[in-house]
Amino acid sequence: MIFRYTIFYVDDVPASLTFFEKAFGLERAFLHEGGDYGELVTGETKLAFSSKALMHQLGKNPASPRSDNPTFEIAFETDDVASALKRAVDAGATLIQDVRDEPWGQTTSYVADPNGYLIEICSAVQLPG
Repeated sequence: MIFRYTIFYVDDVPASLTFFEKAFGLERAFLHEGGDYGELVTGETKLAFSSKALMHQLGKNPASPRSDNPTFEIAFETDDVASALKRAVDAGATLIQDVRDEPWGQTTSYVADPNGYLIEICSAVQLPG
């Protein structure tokens, strides 16, 4: 078994795809012709978006995300956290936590996307040794 994708429920799938392309440099895999579903290339696991309208049609009632009270986060790893954070904020992300060196050997920062999803921008953990 493999972890195939994570789906964000959003109001505007095309706008969300465009934001993640600009903010994190991700490549669009596709956008369904109806505009209610799309995916971005992130390696083995895809980052996908489905419209809340489609979820309602399927009998689901997704909650709206809250970056101040998240139930989960996604993380993008980079060698240059400060530059990646600036790019994300310049693309419309909301700054949640500025760049910080953590005691476990990692640099972290946090933003929220325009939908309110919490996103960590971080370095790899530098293990002692």
